[in-house]
Amino acid sequence: MCEPCRPISDHTITYRSLLAIYVLLISIMIHSLKYFLTGSSEVPNLPEFVAVGMVDDVQIARYDSDTQKAEPTQAWMIKLTEDDPQHLEGQTALALDQQQWFKATTENLKQLFNQSGGVHTFQLMVGCEWDEETDELNGFGQFGYDGEDFLSFDLKTQTWITSNQQALITKQNWDSDKADTAQWKNFLTQIFPELLKKYLNYGRSSLRTGEFI
Repeated sequence: MCEPCRPISDHTITYRSLLAIYVLLISIMIHSLKYFLTGSSEVPNLPEFVAVGMVDDVQIARYDSDTQKAEPTQAWMIKLTEDDPQHLEGQTALALDQQQWFKATTENLKQLFNQSGGVHTFQLMVGCEWDEETDELNGFGQFGYDGEDFLSFDLKTQTWITSNQQALITKQNWDSDKADTAQWKNFLTQIFPELLKKYLNYGRSSLRTGEFI
């Protein structure tokens, strides 16, 4: 029988089925909380600052500088905010602080890169991953500027790392701010994991079945 016409054996089907189940179980056991923050200048039809929160790659909340209000985007998140109104207030306050910091930092970066006007973006991806089986946690924070990697936080050494020569001055400044470093560690190892587990308590069934709004 020619190779293309050879039937698939039961063993092959079984192996593929087991592999698919294994991948599914791994995806169920490892959970993530990610925030994507973007500050921009002179970008048409885009708010000056946008923040999006995601659990297991599903959007759960959004904030932008036009509305200046954090808004849940899933039914179970709405239930959470009804049970705990201060949660939404806290998220809004934090986003407002980040909005101001992003604006000031973007202006500083434009000076650092000898830029004046034009379109510029400053982005952050921050959050954590939690292995439900081993209880292992992994926090991360990565900044980008104008589409290029800028700085990322190394949780083990509690320092900022970069391959961008123009980011070295910023790295040195941020590394020397021990209070800010302690705050980063607290968010990545305590606050974000606690938030992730809280969100999973409310949204686990929807996240597993894929029933989103």
